[in-house]
Amino acid sequence: MNDLAARRAQLEGRLAVLDQRLRALDAELDSHQSKDWEELALEREGDEVLEKLGQSGEAEMARIRAALARMDRAEYGICVQCGAKITEKRLDLLPYTPHCRRCAT
Repeated sequence: MNDLAARRAQLEGRLAVLDQRLRALDAELDSHQSKDWEELALEREGDEVLEKLGQSGEAEMARIRAALARMDRAEYGICVQCGAKITEKRLDLLPYTPHCRRCAT
């Protein structure tokens, strides 16, 4: 397996994990329908946390999908801003990054 295939598998695996987590978050949010006002208030506070987690997961999924699209266009590993090659070390840490270290800072 070449490096690109390994990266694709890594990104697709992470995408599947995030998708499963988001489905679980959605199910949890849908299950909160307490009739007791105090419990409902506590559930609502928890829902806000779950919603933020969901938003974070959706944002990461979008970055992963963009990286997979760059792979399909043979543009993966190339900085979208300056066109420089993104180092393997950076891709190891952030496999969906669209920017080289210099452009990211």
